[in-house]
Amino acid sequence: MVGALLLIWAAFDVLSGGLFLTPRNLWNLSVQSSSVAIMATGMVLVIVTRNIDLSIGSMLGFIGMIMGVTQANLLPRLLGFEHPATWLLTLAVGLLLGVFLGGIQGFLIAYLGIPSFIATLGGLLVWRGAAWWVTSGQTVAPLDATFKLMGGGPEGSIGAFWSWIVGLAACAAVVALLAHGRAQRQRFHFPVRPMAEEISLGGAACVIILAAVAIANAYPWPIGSVRRYAEANHIALPEGGLFISHGIAIPVLIAIGVGVAMSFLARRTRFGRYVYAIGGNPEAAELAGVDTRWVIAKVFMLMGLLTAIAGAVSIARLDAATSSEGTLAELLVIAAAVIGGTSLAGGVGTVPGAMLGAVLMQSLQSGMVLLGVDTPLQSIVVGVVLVAAVWLDTVYRRRSAS
Repeated sequence: MVGALLLIWAAFDVLSGGLFLTPRNLWNLSVQSSSVAIMATGMVLVIVTRNIDLSIGSMLGFIGMIMGVTQANLLPRLLGFEHPATWLLTLAVGLLLGVFLGGIQGFLIAYLGIPSFIATLGGLLVWRGAAWWVTSGQTVAPLDATFKLMGGGPEGSIGAFWSWIVGLAACAAVVALLAHGRAQRQRFHFPVRPMAEEISLGGAACVIILAAVAIANAYPWPIGSVRRYAEANHIALPEGGLFISHGIAIPVLIAIGVGVAMSFLARRTRFGRYVYAIGGNPEAAELAGVDTRWVIAKVFMLMGLLTAIAGAVSIARLDAATSSEGTLAELLVIAAAVIGGTSLAGGVGTVPGAMLGAVLMQSLQSGMVLLGVDTPLQSIVVGVVLVAAVWLDTVYRRRSAS
């Protein structure tokens, strides 16, 4: 997966004349990948349980419209414009709605026995129609200034200093995890990697993290934003201009936080073990005492929650909520999960792999945009990649079985 991603990046950089691997494009790529990566972490658990969710794109559009109307129309009448609590109340409404919608679909699938393909296909149609119905297709804009920070941009980034702090903290976390894992394996007398290999892994991870931070810090604010910032803070612009670094974007931090939390949930909790047990053998899991229906219902509720988070990031990035938001997002999310190693047969899949798959899928789209590829051809490429990934998964499972 990493090799394929690097190959795609190198190819697009050559074909675009060096435009792809620039700090600006890579920064934008990270922001654009965030919402897909957030939903892909939940899609892993859905597919692991041998289900599918085709409704997440429409659900994202519906929740986004509700959050847009809440902060642009409803809360200003009650609290006034730009109230400090507007963004928080809006986000809470969106998250609760996401859990509720996911719970409805989970109930239909787990307790009424409706196949997930049919239940979520119905959800795809219902939520998309509901998104239009909320405002009769009208776009809701602008959004609350604080809420918009979740979408990135010059103000929606943490700057160079805090980016380095985050990068160093991430490196420390990597070293601590490697040391803890080694100590645990030694404690239970399991085989351990040579110390040189442990140091190499930790060093490589830290180099990648710090390189990513350096790239984010190398992307400066646009001239207009710098001028407004200087005027607001009474700063005289020097002759050569003022360099203000974007740093890591807030939506990227949200995606990373979600990825860490979902990885912990999948690998270190009873719920996560139940999910993989159901995917591996539902009958055995039920005989072992696992309440399979309740676990599946919770998986879809979690998927709804993550879709709401992704919806907040999406509309914040656009500074508008539209009834078409999230169209075909389910295709990208499912493709990201499958390309990241999640088996459609169930029982197999990782959260980091799905997030890497999201970056790969977004890299394809971003690269094709730079090359001026028409939108219909972009859809063809995404569809071919998805089919090829499923085919490779099928071949792998056949060889593993033999």
